[in-house]
Amino acid sequence: MTTPLVDMRNIRISFGGVHAVDDVSVDLYPGEVVGLLGHNGAGKSTLIKILSGAYQADSGEIWINGEKAEIHNPRDARRYNIETIYQTLALADNLDAASNLFLGRELVTGLGMVDDDAMEAECRKIMGRLNPNFQKFSEPVSALSGGQRQSVAIARAVYFDAKILIMDEPTAALGPHETQMVAELIQQLKAQGIGIFLISHDIHDVMDLCDRASVMKNGKLVGTVDVDKVTDDDLLGMIILGKHPGKGASEGSGEKSN
Repeated sequence: MTTPLVDMRNIRISFGGVHAVDDVSVDLYPGEVVGLLGHNGAGKSTLIKILSGAYQADSGEIWINGEKAEIHNPRDARRYNIETIYQTLALADNLDAASNLFLGRELVTGLGMVDDDAMEAECRKIMGRLNPNFQKFSEPVSALSGGQRQSVAIARAVYFDAKILIMDEPTAALGPHETQMVAELIQQLKAQGIGIFLISHDIHDVMDLCDRASVMKNGKLVGTVDVDKVTDDDLLGMIILGKHPGKGASEGSGEKSN
């Protein structure tokens, strides 16, 4: 096995005495999608916010490419090539795709003016790679479909050299065609060796898009399973009952199967 892109070890964080994440270990390999499943309040979003620098763990370690990482804020996370695509996408609706791609990191001419032509050319290049059918370069992103907006957000992360991508509910509120578009984008990213943590409530999403699934319940890790070796019902049992397939019910065994 190659070295994991991400290895989160024994992560703990409490808020007001409540263990939001309690001794959780997960990892992610290049070109792999790991789904993070669990009810609201299970701890999956909190865990991933520790990786993205939004929260700092009370204890535990994060290793990136085999080296111990110090992530205290989102800027630190970016230095480790970690990018997050939140469900809200954080796009500026009134700007076009290229302006969103370079938002806060605009290309400028030798005279210090924003270079719209260069930004559009770069945007066309990255979109040509990720979503060749994308043509709406001059329209504000508010006019784009959900899948097209998702592709702009993904393009922004990839253009700035993301190696580790966190995707929060990427297919929420999308129709079947749009969901398929996002699935194809994820396959493209995997082929480039990018590792993806995919946060989802949707078991079908995880079964369709992920290689492994890590299920959390009440802040603990129930287990990590290979998606092609479990059924929808197995995952449901992990989410609802805290029951690892083939093991007794528990409130998160902390055990892991690969």
